Amino acid sequence: MDLSDIWLNRDADRRIRAGHPWVYSNEIDTQRVALTSLTPGQGVQVHAHNGQFLGSGYINPHNLICIRLLSRDAEHPPGKSLFIHRLNQALSLRERFFPTPHYRLVYGDSDGLPGLVVDRFGEVLSVQMNTAGMDAYRAEIIEALDKVIRPQAIVLRNDSAARGAEGLPEAVEVLGSLPSVVSVCENGLTYHCCPRTGQKTGWFYDQADNRRRLAPYAKGASVLDVFSYLGAWGISAGAAGATAVTCVDSSATALEGAAKNAQLNDIPLETLCGDAFEVLKTFREERRRFGVVIVDPPAFIKRRKDLSSGTIAYRRLNQLALPLVEPGGYLITGSCSQHLGAPALLEQVHAAARHVDRQIQVVETGGQSRDHPIHPAIPETAYLKMLFLRVLRN
Repeated sequence: MDLSDIWLNRDADRRIRAGHPWVYSNEIDTQRVALTSLTPGQGVQVHAHNGQFLGSGYINPHNLICIRLLSRDAEHPPGKSLFIHRLNQALSLRERFFPTPHYRLVYGDSDGLPGLVVDRFGEVLSVQMNTAGMDAYRAEIIEALDKVIRPQAIVLRNDSAARGAEGLPEAVEVLGSLPSVVSVCENGLTYHCCPRTGQKTGWFYDQADNRRRLAPYAKGASVLDVFSYLGAWGISAGAAGATAVTCVDSSATALEGAAKNAQLNDIPLETLCGDAFEVLKTFREERRRFGVVIVDPPAFIKRRKDLSSGTIAYRRLNQLALPLVEPGGYLITGSCSQHLGAPALLEQVHAAARHVDRQIQVVETGGQSRDHPIHPAIPETAYLKMLFLRVLRN
């Protein structure tokens, strides 16, 4: 792909030199090159105002985040060779920490591949190309994945809302031979999932480390798993010795998968289909109690403008969950909203506890698993916050 030259405004290169890989539209010298002359996904070389080379990547002239850098080496521009190098770097990290090939292989900017997400299920890859630039390099990315991983099948999950924001069509496509059953091995347990039709890429690898922490809380306790999806939290609790496990989700299909995964691991499991808020409200009216309540909701704050309403939703959710915890039991709750920081989450849960006349103790905290490394210049890459809380009556 030919690269067009872009120059930044005077002093607009400071953040880039400090390690940030994004260029905003108002940092570009549009007197030299008009943004209207460029197309979404087009490859570019970025130069400081004085002409010094800063890096190469791709542009979407219609977005505030206008350029995403892929390389800072003029000798290694974007292309198949660079993608192979980045994939090998990413693979070496995962192979060090994960005993089986089940993990997030590529986590966007943090792995030097902005806009690309790849989850690995053994010989099956679930791939999201969420930006116009990554979509433009589709052929090179697929060739690089074939070279490094040699998968049996690649599922292109190009159906995320992020693609709509980039002006891209949404679709799901399967390359190769997709097995009828796709397995995930996590913390010694085996699950079945569907990368083609499941939520996001088919599985939530980011919680693997937190689910491993669950064992001492769940042993000998009754456990409620809210927003359970395919049952990973609940089944982990059952394997750790929980006396009873109840999974709640609004998707009957997800709960059917949870029940099958429970059978696969010989774990007794109760499932209940319904809106989480309504189910928690009903349980409270029925005075049901659990030794451990796990609340792993979707992102209530997808954009900054959702911050106020989403923050209220997190507080309300935990306000409903807390009374269901037996005195001295545990609430494990979190947020995957990148716009809600860990201190703000704790503040909301604490306020919820005070409202329902409970005290909480923070026993430990958790973040995303090691296959979701954090880019030090992009706080948005540290999105997952989990609180492991002991709940006491006043």
